Amino acid sequence: MIGSKRKGFGVIITAAIATSALLISAIPAHAEVGVSSSEIKLGITVPQTGPAATGYSKVAPAMKAYFAYVNANGGVNGRKINLIIKDDKYIPQEAINMTNELILKDKVMAIVGALGTANNLAVASKVQIASRGVPSLFVNTGFSGFADKKKFPTTFALFPSYAMEAKAIATYLKENLPTAKTCVLLQNDDFGADAAAGFKTGGVTFTETVKYVSGTQSSATGQTWIGKFAAAKCEVVVLFGVGTANAIALGVAAAGGYKPQWILGSVGSDVTTIKATLNNPQATALMNGAIGASWAPDSADLTDEYVKQFREINTTYNAGAVFDNNVMVGMSEGALPFLEKSSQAALVQIASITGIEHHDMPISPSYGAMKAASIRHMAQLAQQWGPKGIRANSVAPGPIYIEDGAWNQIKDHATALYERDRDYHPAKRMGSAEEVANVVAFLASPAASWVNGTNVRVDGAFTRGVDF
Repeated sequence: MIGSKRKGFGVIITAAIATSALLISAIPAHAEVGVSSSEIKLGITVPQTGPAATGYSKVAPAMKAYFAYVNANGGVNGRKINLIIKDDKYIPQEAINMTNELILKDKVMAIVGALGTANNLAVASKVQIASRGVPSLFVNTGFSGFADKKKFPTTFALFPSYAMEAKAIATYLKENLPTAKTCVLLQNDDFGADAAAGFKTGGVTFTETVKYVSGTQSSATGQTWIGKFAAAKCEVVVLFGVGTANAIALGVAAAGGYKPQWILGSVGSDVTTIKATLNNPQATALMNGAIGASWAPDSADLTDEYVKQFREINTTYNAGAVFDNNVMVGMSEGALPFLEKSSQAALVQIASITGIEHHDMPISPSYGAMKAASIRHMAQLAQQWGPKGIRANSVAPGPIYIEDGAWNQIKDHATALYERDRDYHPAKRMGSAEEVANVVAFLASPAASWVNGTNVRVDGAFTRGVDF
């Protein structure tokens, strides 16, 4: 059965947790909207109905249940969190309409947990949340583009990117199944394109690539997909689609006796969603032997403290709803109460060298100031939360080259600027995402148990200042 066991350290790693994001991400024009002495008003758009409702409809109620738990334990500095839920049906135009309603009618302080790559891109473009100063916190998508703070200055991601996930799968394939005929199912939009870029970076070439349009997945289209995979004699099939699409592929393949090695991306690997989609309680058997790439612990792992905590909250505050990974995602939107229960809790915030030294770059003049504020904020959290056993540190990367990332674009369109900054490094190269990730992993782990309130530069000696 699918589901990887992950004995975590009780660590939440993110660019900012809920409390810090609320403090530092809002632009002054919107900063006091939706916040009173007694209430913090948040909004979410998520498919409560429509083709994506299976599984994803659980996210918002689970989030609301978690906030009910937070409220019952004192709220946020005495303020109660009020989450307003809108049904976007997984349709970008509906997401636009509902987000406008949340901002203009309900007057929320921030959007939190909005689901879907296409929906969040549409909202960022048409609602123009950045220019209106509205934070969109912990978007439920791994689209790597939201890391571009020039384009999306008020959008904060929670998950690892789809490109990163796909690259990890590609590495697994090359190391463990190097000679197998490998195929892939992708959603034909930015979600799928992001994954395709990650597979390409990871050096995997697929024998057959099948793409589907979101909302068209059905038994009929599933027959077409599986027919193509079978005809290509695919020995390994990566299902990098939403849960409903993956469920249909698994069900059609089982009915036809087609049994490749399945690898499922994190988005569509929830067992409960697959069962519900197929309306078959025995559907778990279809996933026996499948390999899952979920970043979260297995929701059925009763030995995991993270899972155990959220199960207890679900029972008390979510009307005993069936607990699965979608429920756990919803409850992960707030971190502090769980961190307080961990014996090895750590926060690692991604800052920037622009927060400690001026960098002659054509970026927003407020960017460096915001990064400086975030570094200082983490240092203050270290003092405030240290007695609770919670560490808080920052990592300040210098110029980092990522394929299709900001410095890739600068290299292609402003070559002189790219070469100037590359050659400014003593090593005459840019840093990599992996080099930053290694430092983050260290700070998050028990190996850094006596490191607290620190900002670590990961810049290859790009900055010339001296820290005492």
